[in-house]
Amino acid sequence: MVVHTIGANNSLFNQFIAEIRNIDIQKDSLRFRRNLERVGEIFAYEISKTLEFSEKSIQTPLGESLIHLPQSEVVVTSIMRAGLPLHTGLLNYFDGAENAFISAYRKYTDDGEFKINFEYISSPSIEGKVVILADPMLATGSSMELAYKALLSKGTPKHVHVVSVIASEKGVEFVKNNLPKKNTTLWMGAIDQKLNSKSYIVPGCGDAGDLAFGAKLG
Repeated sequence: MVVHTIGANNSLFNQFIAEIRNIDIQKDSLRFRRNLERVGEIFAYEISKTLEFSEKSIQTPLGESLIHLPQSEVVVTSIMRAGLPLHTGLLNYFDGAENAFISAYRKYTDDGEFKINFEYISSPSIEGKVVILADPMLATGSSMELAYKALLSKGTPKHVHVVSVIASEKGVEFVKNNLPKKNTTLWMGAIDQKLNSKSYIVPGCGDAGDLAFGAKLG
């Protein structure tokens, strides 16, 4: 399974990651959402290079132009609610893609432990299609595995691109061990070493859903 870490190479992408992490800039929810959207656009551009292309003839006012255009059928999939701004960025570039949404969240017990609950999926058929499965934070990897398994009820994808802005080393290893090694590619913005006692990524950026859309109860 190939893992691409976009932030490992110097580019403007790192400026967006820095702002996503920055505790002062995070106070502006609009800015936080926009930065997630912008990194989604960069992920989309990089993923597009891996798709199948075919030559098309385009008629211009002055003649004919032959150009290679993507021919893969793409389904952009996000884990709600934190994944919505990232989804928007991906969709800005894959503007002809189909869309899927999955509701998965941490349900905590009184002793502070949690399990991942799956509630809902809205998806077209993914049979033989390229699926982009996005969640801003890849902490333990359990939500990503659950989302992947939920998608399989809609068909067998041709290829799955897992996209996360910030991941933990543990989460990356979990996904590598629990998703098919063939026809799966991981696209990470940055990979951090640690998870704290509540399984949040350290240094990470905090709760992406709360930062994007406001704090929730319970």
